[in-house]
Amino acid sequence: MSEKIRYSDVELDEFRELILEKLETARRDYDLLKGIITNSNGNDTEDTSPTFKVLEEGAATLSKEEAGRLAQRQSKFIQHLQAALVRVENKTYGICRETGQLIPKERLRAVPHATLSIEAKNEEGKAL
Repeated sequence: MSEKIRYSDVELDEFRELILEKLETARRDYDLLKGIITNSNGNDTEDTSPTFKVLEEGAATLSKEEAGRLAQRQSKFIQHLQAALVRVENKTYGICRETGQLIPKERLRAVPHATLSIEAKNEEGKAL
């Protein structure tokens, strides 16, 4: 029996559903983080109150900075998931960009935007 060179349409549909679910969750999380950054959840007197203590202001700033970093990571994750959807549509999803072999389903279920097999990822890590 010859080795598969791509996933079947049924398998690609299964991956598409998984990616769409992850994308929906990622977008919700991103919107929450944006809300924290812009403080869209609160427009009361605490926003401008001069009674804020210095430590509270510092903690709030730190929290917004951390939310900003998380939002940036989430945005990048969303872009990777969108690119994975394009690969599903092109029927190139699940093919390692280094080896040309199929990435195991287990890896794709864990990391649906993966473009490298574990072996290729490990080799990439050694090169750095």
